[in-house]
Amino acid sequence: MDPEPSQVQGERVSPLLHETIGQLLDRVAARWPGRPALVVRDQRVRMDYRTLHAEAERIAASLLALGLAPGERIGIWSPNCAEWTLLQFAAPKAGLILVNMNPAYRAHELEFALNHVGCRALVLPRRFKTSHYLEILGDLAPELAGADPGQLRAARLPALREVIVLDDEPAPGTRRWSDLAADAAAMARLRQVEAALAPDDPVNIQFTSGTTGAPKGATLTHHNIINNGYFVGEAMRLTEQDRLCIPVPFYHCFGMVLGNLACVTHGACMVIPGRGFDALATLETVAEERCTGLHGVPTMFIAELEHPEFQRFDLSSLRTGIMAGSPCPIEVMRRVVSDMHMDEVTIAYGMTETSPVSFQTIPSDPLDRRVGTVGCIHPHVEVKLVDVQGRVVPRGTPGEICTRGYSVMLGYWDDPQRTREVIDEAGWMHTGDLGVIDEAGYCSIVGRLKDMIIRGGENVYPREIEEFLYTHPKIQDVQVFGVPDPKLGEQVCAWVQLRKGCVATDAEIQDYCRHHLAYFKVPRHVRFVDAFPMTVTGKVQKHVMRQAMIEELGLPVAAPS
Repeated sequence: MDPEPSQVQGERVSPLLHETIGQLLDRVAARWPGRPALVVRDQRVRMDYRTLHAEAERIAASLLALGLAPGERIGIWSPNCAEWTLLQFAAPKAGLILVNMNPAYRAHELEFALNHVGCRALVLPRRFKTSHYLEILGDLAPELAGADPGQLRAARLPALREVIVLDDEPAPGTRRWSDLAADAAAMARLRQVEAALAPDDPVNIQFTSGTTGAPKGATLTHHNIINNGYFVGEAMRLTEQDRLCIPVPFYHCFGMVLGNLACVTHGACMVIPGRGFDALATLETVAEERCTGLHGVPTMFIAELEHPEFQRFDLSSLRTGIMAGSPCPIEVMRRVVSDMHMDEVTIAYGMTETSPVSFQTIPSDPLDRRVGTVGCIHPHVEVKLVDVQGRVVPRGTPGEICTRGYSVMLGYWDDPQRTREVIDEAGWMHTGDLGVIDEAGYCSIVGRLKDMIIRGGENVYPREIEEFLYTHPKIQDVQVFGVPDPKLGEQVCAWVQLRKGCVATDAEIQDYCRHHLAYFKVPRHVRFVDAFPMTVTGKVQKHVMRQAMIEELGLPVAAPS
C-alpha cells in the first residue's frame, strides 16, 4: 500500500472567532471586569480588565482626536512596557494599523520601515539602555526640533507627522504619552469608527528580516491574530485563573499574539517582567507573581536554568508555557519539564506570515512527542509538505512546509511581487522550512530549506546533528550549518558553547560524533564560542556564522551554498 501523503488539516469543532480586537476586549472586559489583566513589574503597573479596557478606549479616542484616521499606520518602536500593551489594543479600536518596530533598529532600518508603510505617527521612549531612540529619530528628522506637535514635516520621513514620547520630560516637536486625552466628542468619534470596522481589516504590520534584501512588512488582520492567539491559548488550556509571564518581545508575534492575545482571549493575566529579557528578573517575577505559565525561546530557558541563583526560586506555580522561536533542544525541554515544573509546556511552530502558529503540542501528548516534535496541526489550518517540484511528499519524507487557512497574512505591505513569491494562486504560504510529518500527524522541523547542507550529494539536516550534540555532557548549546567546500560542495561546521568550567577539543567533539553518526554528518570544522549571533527574539543568525567561517577559512565567496 502506498504511504499516506504529508497533508494534514486541523479540526473545526471550535468555531473561528469573528470579531475585531476592539470587540474582543469589550467582550472580555464585560465578562471579567475585576480579574487581573496586566502586571508590569518594573513599572509597578497593575490593571484589571475594567481598567485596561477604559485605558485602551481613552488612548484610542485620543489618537483619533489628534487627527489620525482609520487605515493610517502608527508605529511603536519600544521594548516591552505597559504602554506597548495598551497601544496594541487602542490602535485597532481606532481603526489604525499598528506597525511593530524592532527595538534594535538603528537609523537606516527605522527610516526604511517608517517610509515603506507610510507611518503617520510614531510612539517611542526617549531611551533604553544604550539605545537613544529620540536622538536617532532626531538625526533622521532634524525638523522635529522646530516643529509644533503633530506638525512635523521631515524631508527624509515625509509621511510622519506625530511623535509621541513615553517620557514625562517634554521634547521639542513631540507629545508626551501622559498628555493624551479624550473628551466626550472624541469618545463619540471612537464609537462611530468602531462601528465601521470589520474582522478582515488589516490591523498589524510586522517586519520579517530576511538574510538578504529589505525587510518585508507582513500585514495581518484582526481575524488572523485573534484566532491564532485564541487557539494557542486553547492548546495551553488557559483560563481566567492563569497568569502568564511574558519575557519575549512584543514587537514579535511571540509576545503580542502567543503572549498578550492568548491571555486576553481567555481572560488570563499578562505578566511582564521587564523591558528586555533578564533571566534573574524573569525568575523573580514568576516566583513573586505565582505565574502559571512562562514563554521563552530556548536561549532564554537555558539562561534561566543555568542561572547561579536558580535553585532559590519557588517555581512550583508553573504548569504551562511555550518554547518556540527556534528549534527546541530536547535536553533543554526535559529540564524545563522536570526542574521548572512545567509539565504542560508546549512547543509551537509557525512564522510571522501565518500569524504565527501552525503546529503545537498539547499537554496530553506523550513526553517523547512533546520533546521530539512541534505537535499536530492547529484547528482550521491546512499544511502540506512538498518537494522541489511542488509535489506532496509521503509521510516520513522531508518536504517544504506550506500552510493555508485563516492564519495566512494578507500579504507583504506594498510588495505584490514578493507576496506572489511566497503565496501561490491556491492560497498556500510557502514557508521555506523543512519538516517531516509522521504517520500519526506529528510534525518535526528538520531545518530551513536554505540551511540544508548538501555534502557530496548527501542531504544533511543540521537539526539532527544539533540534537545529538546536546547529549554531550560538556555542551550547553550548539549550532550546525554548512560552509562551502570546493570538492564536496559543502562541509559541516559546528559552533559549540560549552558548559561553565568545561574544556574540550575539536577532536573530542568529532570523535563523539564519529562513533554515532554517519561519516558525512561529522563536523569538519568545530569552533568554541561564548555566544551566537542572534536577533533580539533569540533566533540564531546562521548566515552571520557562515559568513564568519567563510572569512576565517579564506573560502571563495562564489563557492556552492
